[in-house]
Amino acid sequence: MKGPLFYAKILLFGEYGIIKDSKGLAIPYNSYQGALKMSENPSDVAKKSNQNLLKYYKYLSDLKTDLVHFRLDELKRDIDGGMYFDSSIPQGYGVGSSGALVASIYDKYADDKITVLENLTRDKLLNLKHIFSLMESFFHGKSSGLDPLNSYLSLPILINSKDHVEPTGIPSQKQGKGAVFLLDSEITGETEPMVNIFMNKMKNEGFRRMLNEDFAKYTDACIDDFLHGNVKSLFGNVKNLSKVVLSNFKPMIPMAFHQIWQQGIETNAYYLKLCGSGGGGYILGFTEDYEKAKDLLKNYKLELVYRF
Repeated sequence: MKGPLFYAKILLFGEYGIIKDSKGLAIPYNSYQGALKMSENPSDVAKKSNQNLLKYYKYLSDLKTDLVHFRLDELKRDIDGGMYFDSSIPQGYGVGSSGALVASIYDKYADDKITVLENLTRDKLLNLKHIFSLMESFFHGKSSGLDPLNSYLSLPILINSKDHVEPTGIPSQKQGKGAVFLLDSEITGETEPMVNIFMNKMKNEGFRRMLNEDFAKYTDACIDDFLHGNVKSLFGNVKNLSKVVLSNFKPMIPMAFHQIWQQGIETNAYYLKLCGSGGGGYILGFTEDYEKAKDLLKNYKLELVYRF
């Protein structure tokens, strides 16, 4: 048995903002993927994954919802038979490792599942997002359901608000000098503590005002620019967003990266932003000249995501 592949995802814009109902844009990232597999001679990693699937099975067994029904007996039988999730998606890196697992379990074991092939109405998408939110809460304590949705549909998703998500098209890549890239912090981040820090900050009126005014304004502008291919305007808005994040989300940026974050803003060679909840994992970069950015960041591991 080998299940279909489910890909990693990158939230280009909207981290934290989507918790508070502003816009977001997520795209599939096909460099990493995962699939459910069986093994006669499991490795230690496969055994650990199998044990985690058993815990997940228990969580799904206790889930009280009318939105979805799982064939739990079949899932338990497969887990007992040694099933595991074979994944190249790095965990704690903000690229949706748990989302791909959730998508694969839903795909294989949900009855009357909503599929990519049918007409995806707004209601169906919201239903899916809600189901995935419940399923992924096992991993993070609180989940928007967006990561599994992106992985399951393998389409760019535009989040207009909590109750309005839609698949979207993004401009095709060009062979230009500009790029979106990932910078590897080589530190594992954990979502839950970062979200808790954010929720505590939300008690502060000044922080809430910054989020509603500056953060949401620049995030929405970045999304509009990206979707419409307005590259010049995009970089101006990404720079402003990068500044806002550095000033207000410092606990989510590993200390070792504060200086190179500032360097990007001062030199205009690249701009950094959070990729997911932060605290480690990947940091997302935008540059109008990828070669120049690579040179300035030569001590770090970079991965290309998209070309302008």
